[in-house]
Amino acid sequence: MNYHSISESKLRRFTKTIFLKMGCAVEHAELAADVLIKADLRGIDSHGVARLSGYVRLWEKGRINPAPKIKIVYETPSTATIDGDAGLGLVVAPFAMKVAIEKAEKYGSGWISVKNSNHFGIAAYHTLMAVEKDMIGFAMTNASPLVAPTFSKERMLGTNPMCYAFPAGKYPPVIVDMATSAAANGKLEIAQRSGKSIPEGWIQDVNGQPSTDPHELKKGGALLPLGSNREGGSHKGFGLSATVDILSSVLSGANYGPWAPPFVAFMEPSANPVGKGLGHFLGAMRVDGFRPVDDFKNHLDNWIERFSSAKPIHEDQKVIIPGEPELIAEKDRRIDGIPLIEEVCNDLNSLADKLGIDRLL
Repeated sequence: MNYHSISESKLRRFTKTIFLKMGCAVEHAELAADVLIKADLRGIDSHGVARLSGYVRLWEKGRINPAPKIKIVYETPSTATIDGDAGLGLVVAPFAMKVAIEKAEKYGSGWISVKNSNHFGIAAYHTLMAVEKDMIGFAMTNASPLVAPTFSKERMLGTNPMCYAFPAGKYPPVIVDMATSAAANGKLEIAQRSGKSIPEGWIQDVNGQPSTDPHELKKGGALLPLGSNREGGSHKGFGLSATVDILSSVLSGANYGPWAPPFVAFMEPSANPVGKGLGHFLGAMRVDGFRPVDDFKNHLDNWIERFSSAKPIHEDQKVIIPGEPELIAEKDRRIDGIPLIEEVCNDLNSLADKLGIDRLL
């Protein structure tokens, strides 16, 4: 597989220019670019600039408003519901997290539900905003209905990620960022571009049978919940996904379950929506609402050290602290550049040609 290593600054300028061409304000274009570049820096290639053409496609279809008037439509001292006005989730979600943090500063915690939004990138971006304020961050969102509940062959739920971030002391924050499906759709897209098959347990065909074909979704198949099957605990993955769907969308007034508007090109939005756009749920909790911040950080450092030193099954392995691989990737990529496969580079160059800007390469 051919890769091109692109500097962070070059890729950031290119991405910002794409959003400006869509009609975004400079501040929004910079923020949206920052969210995508953060994904690529952290090694989450499925949610970085590889998604740019998807955002442009939705904008061309009138499903993304590049100049949204984001507003609070319901509020209590510690909670709020926000209408994203069909804006980029890359912009709407950080707005919501800022509101959560402001409420947490005053009342100890802030909880925000969001409707009328779109795909919000990596959840970790938003939770890290809370960590910077010595708070615990929460972020989740519903997504394209591609996942079948346990015992079903019908696509009903999204990959519905959830993320929790905890500030540490001398160590980086602990960041638990995961899809509630066995694999995120972005991993299928990576396998499609590289021409590789996928592990069994990620997806089923249209009849509910196991498959290793990364193109199976386009044939009517479905992703599987975390756990893959009942014996492996897929009912737990289904339960986690349901929790995200209810908090993100039933609570906010967004579309939920099979009505969630899809990001993928091979699906169209429901003709009979039950809400507005996609939904998110974000939260921030002050650590000092429970104990002094330094005490918590010292003990989380101790937690990290103890788990890192857990006896490995094999000598060449070690327990990986949640968020550790992404931290390593970010350090390396800030120095060596961001590796993009040939197919993604070609896609971005085609996007540049269509929008009349300089090619990436």
